[in-house]
Amino acid sequence: MRLKIVQNFDASFTLEPQAKETLFKSLTSEAFLNQICQQLQCQKLEFTELLFQPVPYSLTTTKGMPAEFEKYHESDEYVIINVPPNFMFSAKIFKPSRLCAIYQKLANA
Repeated sequence: MRLKIVQNFDASFTLEPQAKETLFKSLTSEAFLNQICQQLQCQKLEFTELLFQPVPYSLTTTKGMPAEFEKYHESDEYVIINVPPNFMFSAKIFKPSRLCAIYQKLANA
C-alpha cells in the first residue's frame, strides 16, 4: 500500500453566523471548559475563537493543520482540541465535517 501525498488541500471554510454563535456557546460553556481543564490539569482556559479544519499530511502541512496554526501546536501556552461531533451537530455544521479549536491556558488568577 502506497501513501499518497496531497500537494494542495483547500482548508478554508465559512460558518453561518447562527451556527458560529451556537458552536462558540458550546465551546465556551463552563462545563466544557472545566472538562478540558480536568484533562489538562490546568486551572483556567480561554477560547481564542480560532478554528481550523484538519488537513491531510503534505510537505507543507506536516502537523495536519494549516501552516499558520502550527505556532499554537508548538506552544505550551495553547491547546488544540477536536470540536466534539455533538457540538457540530447542535450547531448544524456539516461541512466541514471536522474542526479543531484553539484554547489558551491562563495563569492562575
